[in-house]
Amino acid sequence: MEIGKLHQSTLAEDFWGENQEAQKVLKRISDMQSTVDKFKGFWDEAQFIKEMMDMAESEGETEIYRDTVRDLERLAKRFEEYELVILFAGENDAGNAIISMHAGAGGTEAQDCVGILLRMYTRWAEDSGYTVEIMDFLAGDEAGVKSVTFMVSGLYAYGKLKCEEGVHRLIRISPFDSSGRRHTSFASVAVLPEIGDDIAVDINPEDLRIDTFRSGGAGGQHVNKTDSAVRITHLPTGIVAQCQNERSQYSNRLAAMKILTARLYELKQKEREDSLQKIKGEYKEIAWGSQIRTYTLNPFSLIKDHRSNMEAGNVQAVMDGDLDGFINACLRMKRE
Repeated sequence: MEIGKLHQSTLAEDFWGENQEAQKVLKRISDMQSTVDKFKGFWDEAQFIKEMMDMAESEGETEIYRDTVRDLERLAKRFEEYELVILFAGENDAGNAIISMHAGAGGTEAQDCVGILLRMYTRWAEDSGYTVEIMDFLAGDEAGVKSVTFMVSGLYAYGKLKCEEGVHRLIRISPFDSSGRRHTSFASVAVLPEIGDDIAVDINPEDLRIDTFRSGGAGGQHVNKTDSAVRITHLPTGIVAQCQNERSQYSNRLAAMKILTARLYELKQKEREDSLQKIKGEYKEIAWGSQIRTYTLNPFSLIKDHRSNMEAGNVQAVMDGDLDGFINACLRMKRE
């Protein structure tokens, strides 16, 4: 059992040699022990309810039996909610999420797809008690959104939304096609954790090029005619982050640095994961064509997740933010 091995490691003579690592091990032990205790509590409560049900049934106490059935249903619901919480074992799962979306092939139709996804995630976030802050926004040529970056803030925002990363495909009769033909369009979704001050990401100021430019597009009431927008380029990697939705150049620069830091952190994490996958012989190239989910509006209504195989026929409900079923299915699949 892992918790036993961790306890054993604390007995080593050099355990406190690296204080920071030692603290991580102790926190891991504490978290795991808390989980074990919680499950033991669920088990003890379930055993007690079962005994009460058996007693009520044998003595013909119908009302007591019904009460214990309701108690069992409430316990099952609490267990299901807790089960989802323990799926968030990642280092950054409890924190905020930074989401960037870009229109792919399909022109105006693809840009409208990004707009639809933005509305869907915003509705989901609001229903979940999270807040949404637009950090960068580029409106579509005729409709929709070319690209957008926004932050979703709240407990486990990243842990839940990281399952949304990938290519999303929309199939429908395009409202922008006068001939009424069916179109297929794509949008990419990238999900990053907001990196807190407790996580060190080494960025050399000399490796950065910072450009200012005039905010443009339908960025909302804060877009102005001064050079307040900021674009930061990390020269060694070519990674670019920009922000134009804050009131001042200073605020936009801080927001752009937050995005850049998250992207550089993700790059390092993926490089490490790719190396491990190559060693295991499991490395796969993630191409644009590898959709994670398809939203079909015509000739039938169906949303299908290609990883968990979950399907939903009520397309409008999902578009209105009813995403928990897909998110939870993905979390459980990754756990397995």
